[in-house]
Amino acid sequence: MKLDVRMSGLGGQGMVTVANLLGMAAVSDGNYSIVIPFFGAEKRLAPTESYVRISSQKVYEKGEVGYPDAIMVFHPEVITKGKCYTMPFYQGLRPNGWLIINSKSPLLSEVDARSIADLNVRVLYVPASEIAIDVAGTELATNMVLLGGLVGATDIVTLEGLEKAIAQRFGGGKFIASATTAALDDVLKKRYAKTQELLEKNMAAIRKTYELVKQMCVEFREQDPQMREEATCITQQA
Repeated sequence: MKLDVRMSGLGGQGMVTVANLLGMAAVSDGNYSIVIPFFGAEKRLAPTESYVRISSQKVYEKGEVGYPDAIMVFHPEVITKGKCYTMPFYQGLRPNGWLIINSKSPLLSEVDARSIADLNVRVLYVPASEIAIDVAGTELATNMVLLGGLVGATDIVTLEGLEKAIAQRFGGGKFIASATTAALDDVLKKRYAKTQELLEKNMAAIRKTYELVKQMCVEFREQDPQMREEATCITQQA
């Protein structure tokens, strides 16, 4: 078992946080992981990337994930305005990989869509910001929603592992973060009256998208047996 993930978005969207949670969940599940954040100016809305390598074997490779199995796009401007350190944003994406995009509708240009289709990449659009507000009560949970989509698509970690990771990160466990990441954690915590509410609502956001993605992929496979080789899914809230 092995999965390399590249996350692209803008500063303040919690990519570093969700990358750490994914890595922690992998370790909780008994696997290995390395998490690497990458950003220039550490400020809100600046281009930011995070890389996660997960494997059932020890992981030694560090640094940028040049050839990801999955790419998560946290903000549409990564695609529409090229706010990304890797150009084009899907550069290096492996054949039959996953592209998970925070958007209610398709964003790819005809050229990009053809290039991605040639790789038989499975494209999944998720209205993550809307789901975050509806389920978790804050747009700050957009990163959790996208995390649920990734896990629903790949099963790279278990929901139980994620729940343990979130409890460790926000429930008073010992976790060392950069000043900026710690500040974002504090902002998220202030959105909820109690820590238990934070844990429950963010986990609910993860489960919501996890279930939506599972359902959509089953429906697409029923319609097209080749879905696992090529598909574009747009999730809709129930």
